[in-house]
Amino acid sequence: MKALRWHGVKDLRLENIVEPKPAKGEVKIKVEWCGICGSDLHEYTAGPIFIPLETHPLSGDKAPVVMGHEFSGQVVEVGEGVTRASVGDRVVVEPIYACGTCEACKQGKYNLCDKMGFYGLAGGGGGFSEFAAVPEVMIHKIPESVSYEQGALVEPSAVALHAVRSSKLKVGDKAAVFGTGPIGLLVIEALKASGASEIYAVELSEERKQKAAELGAIVIDPKEYDAVEEIHKRTNGGVEVSFEVTGVPPVLTQAINATRIGGETMIVSIFEKEASIHPQNIVLKERTVTGIIGYRDVFPAVISLMAQGYFPADKLVTKRIKLDEVIDEGFEGLLRERNQVKILVKAE
Repeated sequence: MKALRWHGVKDLRLENIVEPKPAKGEVKIKVEWCGICGSDLHEYTAGPIFIPLETHPLSGDKAPVVMGHEFSGQVVEVGEGVTRASVGDRVVVEPIYACGTCEACKQGKYNLCDKMGFYGLAGGGGGFSEFAAVPEVMIHKIPESVSYEQGALVEPSAVALHAVRSSKLKVGDKAAVFGTGPIGLLVIEALKASGASEIYAVELSEERKQKAAELGAIVIDPKEYDAVEEIHKRTNGGVEVSFEVTGVPPVLTQAINATRIGGETMIVSIFEKEASIHPQNIVLKERTVTGIIGYRDVFPAVISLMAQGYFPADKLVTKRIKLDEVIDEGFEGLLRERNQVKILVKAE
């Protein structure tokens, strides 16, 4: 079968590899759609970050690995001992490897596992392929009302919902989202679902500003305004919670300063470089800064919200391509076309 494998920085190869068979406790999925994640792009331009060069303790795999962790598909075969899935099930994959025995796993915080990895990054297979064999524990069924395209957005939407649910945001609070790429836009949706009264979106890209506005955010262009001053002016003192979703070091300071007294900044980005901040910006206003990685226990909630119309694929997906086009039109396309939001890849 065809599969996209990471061999090194700027070295992705669409190769023919052996079609997987489901092992004990696994299901085989015919992949329908797979999204290109910001993490995938980071691996392409600056990896390895999550991709293991030595054998991963949970996947038992190492580079080169098949990429793709935001995907949907249909179960076509089940392995021995599988009880939660049947052939024909429409599913999405929650791609976290967790050991189940470390302190984080004992606390139920499996996304903080000492050995944590992502299927599609840490090995085992991936969604940029025709078929994938995954542990049964990773799959979630989706109803007929949630399309396969929509299903490919469940994983990134889970990041956004986990970020909002982990924050101090309460119904009626005001929030600011710095950076409206795919995750930033999904954070806007999660904030809407969580009852935020006003959502400010700080963004430079014309396409992404338009998308943020379509989703109901109040857009602030930092080329036209001092974003921090403008947010303070419009909110009479700052927002209760800001979300940093750019991964750009200077923006972290802006996100912190945009919050009111006692406000919170939630870091959602993966940073490639260190970001310096002045502690006084936190101390003198008794602000807090926290962060999340991935998600836990939110896939069912995301799927339920999607069935109600949240996280709409028609407003978030800007390009659909075939697996044969994934390198030139997908990864390179994202580097060339900065106005792209979410690119979905059709496995066929």
